Amino acid sequence: MKIDVLTLFPNMFHGVLNESILKKAQEKKAVTIDVINFRSYSVNKHQTVDDYPYGGGAGMVLTPQPIYDAVDDLKEKHHTKNPRIILVCPQGETYNQKKAEELAKEEHLIFICGHYEGYDERIRHLVTDEISMGDFVLTGGELAAMTIIDSVVRLLPGVLGKEESHIEDSFSTGLLEHPHFTRPREFRGMKVPDVLLSGNHQKIAEWRQKESLRRTWMRRPDLFEKYPLTDQQSKWLEEIKKEK
Repeated sequence: MKIDVLTLFPNMFHGVLNESILKKAQEKKAVTIDVINFRSYSVNKHQTVDDYPYGGGAGMVLTPQPIYDAVDDLKEKHHTKNPRIILVCPQGETYNQKKAEELAKEEHLIFICGHYEGYDERIRHLVTDEISMGDFVLTGGELAAMTIIDSVVRLLPGVLGKEESHIEDSFSTGLLEHPHFTRPREFRGMKVPDVLLSGNHQKIAEWRQKESLRRTWMRRPDLFEKYPLTDQQSKWLEEIKKEK
């Protein structure tokens, strides 16, 4: 995968892209990530990329010219005709795991990070996706882009080592993930459930399914609205609801 990020603050990405899984993914050649200061594409003699909004109002608005020219250049550079061009924006669709899985199938992603009052509306005609991290406003799109990149890159083949590492992640199955335990078997009076020490893989699988249902019911019952329960899962869920 190829990822390009258009931003006015490229230094914000240095730490995130050079640590942990994102660093390893780049070392494995699973992804190439470039961060570009789109100010360099401004044709204004002062390299300004924003201007006052028509009609008045507070703040400055990003102008379309540098963004369009940057995207055109990246398409030509990477020989991609139809990259996914993502505008991180509080007005976009709310991001979720399904969207991450969708983007992970692409070959080329371009992120546009704003940092002013807003975008010239004509920039939206350029993008394929507008994504929001939730019902709140960030100072700029950089942190949102970092979050999306991290969630997408970890899904690429070979990045996590074992392909099954992300399959049972919360939201990947449609439910929240079951609890995990490791050594020691007892810590400050809290014990690992006996079933996990039994060696009975069928029983362990059933326990994990039940606990996934339990955790989802306790924390995110809204997820069941879109989750097709099997007959066995429905039975387990009814038992969970009857528990104190």
